[in-house]
Amino acid sequence: MRMVKVLLSVFLVLTLLGGSAFAADTIKIGVLAPLTGFAAADGESVLNSVNIAVDKINASGGVLGKKVELVVYDDRADAKEAVSLAHKLIGQDRVVAVVGGSYSMPTRAVATFFQEAQIPFVAAYAVHPDITKAGDFCFRNGFLAEVEGKAAAKVATDMLGAKRIAVLYSDIDFGRTLSKGFKEYIENKTTGVEIVYSKAYPFKEKDYKPYLSEIKELNPDLIMVNGYYFQTGPILKQAREMGIKSIILGEEGADSPKLVELAGPSAAEGFIIVTNLNRDDERPVVQNFIKEYEGRYGIAPDMVGASAYDALTIIVDAIQRAGSTDGKAIRDAIASTKDFDGLTGVIKGFNEIGEVVKPVQVQIIKFGKYHYFGVVDDPDIINP
Repeated sequence: MRMVKVLLSVFLVLTLLGGSAFAADTIKIGVLAPLTGFAAADGESVLNSVNIAVDKINASGGVLGKKVELVVYDDRADAKEAVSLAHKLIGQDRVVAVVGGSYSMPTRAVATFFQEAQIPFVAAYAVHPDITKAGDFCFRNGFLAEVEGKAAAKVATDMLGAKRIAVLYSDIDFGRTLSKGFKEYIENKTTGVEIVYSKAYPFKEKDYKPYLSEIKELNPDLIMVNGYYFQTGPILKQAREMGIKSIILGEEGADSPKLVELAGPSAAEGFIIVTNLNRDDERPVVQNFIKEYEGRYGIAPDMVGASAYDALTIIVDAIQRAGSTDGKAIRDAIASTKDFDGLTGVIKGFNEIGEVVKPVQVQIIKFGKYHYFGVVDDPDIINP
């Protein structure tokens, strides 16, 4: 009878603790990504890539002796939807960390909530500076807009020798902040280089010919186009149809195999971008991922997926090194990350405000696929 009472007491204690001894058989990590809507192709890339990562992690024994369980929600690249889902991840799912696999607007909207809950949050590729300004539990594995914009300007001037440049950008956070970094570099760091045109286009624009006609009249050496693949693809197509011969330079938003479909192989040929993935990187971590991705999904991977893969593996590596799922312990371990062998390059670490430090990759489309063109590793640019 006494033994029965002891066992009953133990059961009651475990019940009061929320059954954690039985429930915590996995380590839950949240993922927010745009699985439907205008950005669905990017969301699919995020989901495909984190699934490859978690399968590899769990096949190797998981972390701290437990399997990793992904809790994935579709934020539709919408800030209001993302906020609702963030509360769900925090209050209902009780995740230990979150991968921000979405765009700048929803990502900056949720960062504050994860900060308040002291849940480590790693933005995979969103560029807006407010994301890491939310606090010390928020990190960015992709590039700050200012960094990527400056890197693009260095490519335009130093690698491509442009002297007269036109800038055409999407009128949203992403386009405005990235083009700002580009123009600031040109104005402050170069001589003999002139921005002859700078104009924003509405996010839902379909007809870019009025802008391109103005640019054609100016005959610049290079056109810097800021936009997502579903914007830049049509811009490339329309520009070449109009007979524009200028070099066209883009950024990570255009890093998608879908761009070639939208632009057409001829218009896409020779298009150059600054981005977060070098497909010709010979390191096994990169080539094995590309092979696995193409084998599973029948399409080439892109920067978005690779960045989400890295965000997840950075979190898992931090949990392993911390030896704990405590939020502060994971945060401290992410902050101390050094020389991490990521898909998107060897990550030197994160600075004091949670921004990644690593080289910016430069890719060029040849025969319908992205290939190595160069790299920007100037410390004055890559250190935010």
